[in-house]
Amino acid sequence: MPEDEFLPPQRGFGARMAIEFRSSAKAWMFITPVLIALAVVIGYPVVRAIWMSFQRDSGLDAESGMFVEGGNAGFDNYTHWLLQQCQAAGETVSCPTGNLGSQFWLAIGVTLFFTVIAVTLEAVLGLGMAMVMGKTFRGRALLRAAVLIPWAIPTAVTARLWEFMFQYDGVVNRILGTHILWTTDPWAARFAVIVADVWKTTPFMALLLLAGLQVIPADVYEAARVDGASPWQRFTRITLPLLKPALLVAVLFRTMDALRMYDLPAIMTLGNPSTRTLSMLVVDQVRQGPNSAAALSTITFLLIFAVAFVLVKVLGANAVRTQEDQRKAA
Repeated sequence: MPEDEFLPPQRGFGARMAIEFRSSAKAWMFITPVLIALAVVIGYPVVRAIWMSFQRDSGLDAESGMFVEGGNAGFDNYTHWLLQQCQAAGETVSCPTGNLGSQFWLAIGVTLFFTVIAVTLEAVLGLGMAMVMGKTFRGRALLRAAVLIPWAIPTAVTARLWEFMFQYDGVVNRILGTHILWTTDPWAARFAVIVADVWKTTPFMALLLLAGLQVIPADVYEAARVDGASPWQRFTRITLPLLKPALLVAVLFRTMDALRMYDLPAIMTLGNPSTRTLSMLVVDQVRQGPNSAAALSTITFLLIFAVAFVLVKVLGANAVRTQEDQRKAA
């Protein structure tokens, strides 16, 4: 009997197209409700905020002193934030600290400062904690549960806890033997917020990195050990390359979260202007003008989107390529 009789009959082009159409229609049937929910929950607020950002807030006109209704503002709400309203007096140009432009750029600097320093420290400390928790020893489960306690505590409670510790007669000054005004001095308040944020969110970073470490096969370390690789060589040539995708995800999540930081500095430093982030500035502006605050929130959204795009586009491609190369090498 010929071998071709045992092969299934070949389907024609029309039959394959019908099967693909039914499969795609069934997939869209499950996806459509989710897309509608996302459009209502996420799409509408974003579109509404963008529309409001081009509208003028109603209130007293500074020039005429009369109450004016809102209307089309064009890009005025954006230029008020992005461009400092400086006053020229002869050859001297001064930018008062109370205008919107100076507040915006100060908040930008504070937010980026918090993000860069806090995320860097959290990545380094989280990696060390993940490597310790990944070892096999007695009491490992208890250690993992204890490490996650700071992350499980609500942010408001964490802020109040560290506020008490950083008071003038608090625990920190007594241990260090100093008399620093941690919540009122500009730079001391910023570093105090970073310490509190690192204490709270480093366990989250460690949890994500621990999941990435557990995926790495133990045979790779055993082979490197047999070949005479030192612990540092195993860390730099095996752990870091294979952990890079998980590290990228952890840094991405924490970066986006840090760029939206609000409650920790707002509660801990009681709204100190030196620790005012973009989110705090948006909330303060909502009380004065919702349309101007909508423009600021749109700028914040674009900033977070740009940072996430750079992290995924620039670092993500290298991470995926490294993972594929390591898999082929293994």
